[in-house]
Amino acid sequence: MGNFYLDIETTGLDPKNDKIITIQFTELDRNTGEQVGVLKILKLWNYSSEKELIKDFILKSDIQDPYPFSFVPIGYNLGFEHKFFYERCKVNGLEPIDILNNPFIDLRAVGVIMNQGEFKGSGLDTITDKRQNGSMIPKLYTEEKYQEIEDYITDEAKNFIKFASWLYKELPSLLIKYKSEM
Repeated sequence: MGNFYLDIETTGLDPKNDKIITIQFTELDRNTGEQVGVLKILKLWNYSSEKELIKDFILKSDIQDPYPFSFVPIGYNLGFEHKFFYERCKVNGLEPIDILNNPFIDLRAVGVIMNQGEFKGSGLDTITDKRQNGSMIPKLYTEEKYQEIEDYITDEAKNFIKFASWLYKELPSLLIKYKSEM
């Protein structure tokens, strides 16, 4: 059973026309949310095609294991990853990856609640110390500024994991407080 930070970067926002250019994941401790393994960054520029990138991700992860708890994605706004994985697998003639039909943990809802229920201003870049949002990734990819993309990914993963492990530590005390007040 494994919980895994999961994120992707893409050439745009349309899963029918834009490609997945990176898939990044690392195992997180089930009880603390802290990083257990090395951050794996699969990069389209190291593959012959997007299809090969996705196939390698499937091979290196247990995302399509029949046991639904082999790869539990933890991320921020996993609906984005879901749409891209599902559509880009279909486009590339692969069995679709359906990450929202198995166990998953999406911390975006927590970010919205922490932002007083507002979606605007609840991005990971405004909730954490993440330096920027990913809007510049397509331009960096076109300009072949791959190291800048990797630096962005590393910063994003570090800040997500810091946020997740803080939640793992703090939220159990809220449950105790809630039960004592009810």
